[in-house]
Amino acid sequence: AVQNALVTGEVDLVDAVDLKSLSLLGRQSNVIIEETTGTQHFTFPMWTDTPPFDDVNVRLALKLAVDREELVQKILFGHGRVANDHPIAPPNQFYAAHLEQRAYDPEKAKWHIQQAGHDRLAVDLHTSDAAFGGAVDASVLMQEQAVGAGIDINVIREPQDGYWSNVWTKVPFCACYWGGRPTEDWMFSQVYASDASWNDTHWKNEQFDRLLKEARVELDHAKRAEMYGEMQRLVRDDGGVIVPMYANYVWARSDKLAHGPDIASNWAVDGWQAVDRWWFA
Repeated sequence: AVQNALVTGEVDLVDAVDLKSLSLLGRQSNVIIEETTGTQHFTFPMWTDTPPFDDVNVRLALKLAVDREELVQKILFGHGRVANDHPIAPPNQFYAAHLEQRAYDPEKAKWHIQQAGHDRLAVDLHTSDAAFGGAVDASVLMQEQAVGAGIDINVIREPQDGYWSNVWTKVPFCACYWGGRPTEDWMFSQVYASDASWNDTHWKNEQFDRLLKEARVELDHAKRAEMYGEMQRLVRDDGGVIVPMYANYVWARSDKLAHGPDIASNWAVDGWQAVDRWWFA
């Protein structure tokens, strides 16, 4: 209905469009589709203090059982890129591009399951499109991908109403999203430090906490980059979150609406500054 209102001229901007119908919307002569690559990422947090996720082998098995490229193509329709099980995105200053990209590897996942003392693994995954657009489809796709790794994911579809109050941080394994943060310290401090207010994985790592504090006062750029790179590795290899993909911000505007050549990428529609920065042509 909102996208139709854009086509008919009732509204001039839609801040989040349905990716499934994006190509159809883009055919309209009075509509302009735009997108930016920012820090938004979709996640599946696991409680690291609760069985079976308290075993790092189980966490690694689940991470290896995800075909990220298939998720990007089928859930984001190509409007994003694969992620590497940590929250720092390519636009961030200290993004660790040197870290090996985790690939879909069912056989290696099986090995980790065996190391954890299991023949097969069964887990419940709570999900809802309240977490992010396409979260239910993503969860079902992950369920299908994991079968070959010896993992049975029971997808539990939760109501959209009350998802953030009743599901997120209330169950051991669920779907979530983060807009990301402009700095590595902000993102890590808010979600990944042992005492973080939104530590939705219950992950605690002394080495990570120490590096986080030391990096704040390190003035040497190369050393800081090394510290933040190591923190990304720790989250990727020991942390309790599956981060399969970064999602672009995609919106649609009327051809009557205009803006300058530079657009902020930290949030949608020019960092939510369209009202102040854009104008009617």
